[in-house]
Amino acid sequence: MKTFSKSPDPHQSTRHVSCVVCGADRAEPHWECDGFAFVRCPACGHLYQDPQPDAGDLIDRYDEEYAQYEVDNAFNFLDLMLKGLSDVAFFERVEAAGIDRSLLDIGCATGALLEHAKARGYVVQGVEVCVPAAEYGERERGVPIATGTLDEVDLADATFGAAHFSHVIEHVPDPRAFVGQVRERVVPGGYMVIVTPNTAGLQARLFGPRWRSAIADHVHLFSRRNLRRLVREEGFDVVAEKTWGGLGIGTAPRWLKRPVDWLAKRLGFGDVMLLLCRRTDTSR
Repeated sequence: MKTFSKSPDPHQSTRHVSCVVCGADRAEPHWECDGFAFVRCPACGHLYQDPQPDAGDLIDRYDEEYAQYEVDNAFNFLDLMLKGLSDVAFFERVEAAGIDRSLLDIGCATGALLEHAKARGYVVQGVEVCVPAAEYGERERGVPIATGTLDEVDLADATFGAAHFSHVIEHVPDPRAFVGQVRERVVPGGYMVIVTPNTAGLQARLFGPRWRSAIADHVHLFSRRNLRRLVREEGFDVVAEKTWGGLGIGTAPRWLKRPVDWLAKRLGFGDVMLLLCRRTDTSR
């Protein structure tokens, strides 16, 4: 499936950033792409864009075209999300934990996962920067979706039993602050699910700057090690993780793709990773 991405505006504002994982303020050139570049932190190996587009320029890319892309692919994306959640027994863990059955989905697009969770008996709330996508979800799926970034919307702290964000953190200018904001909105002992591309996966290693996740909209790209480090430092324990996607469709014949995909999921070198995390106690 084609990844949604827009070419960067050559006139967009940019800013210098340091490594969000370890704080190092030096980086080495890593991938030169079409109009943008990724650098690598020599201290921890994190990949990120530097200079980085301003947050407003990133958000402006999510318009009517993006909303239609999400509408067209909603059920395919929901199927992938539910498979990943099933792999880590997400709903079962929440329901056995003695916490509220409430779900915050950040970057919820048209709200397909919210609709599914609502039918399962959850109180749901979405957050989405794309106004047309949010309006579609509220109108067609009957789920509440606040428009804006997580720090802009009015949500009470320690409200939700679980928070989910799929293919969001790689778009966020400051992932560390973002995970901290998620923690504030999850109850003690509540869960957080992150789905994002995996720089330690086979496809990233094979394709480098031609990797399908090395796109202008992705300003941070994590390895499993660095994502685990960040979430632990922000007050979460990692309780389960999975990867999937060994070789992309069209990159290898079926006889090769199927066994590589099987191995990627079991050995942890998949193209996409999911971390299931649980908020630790209230002390920091």
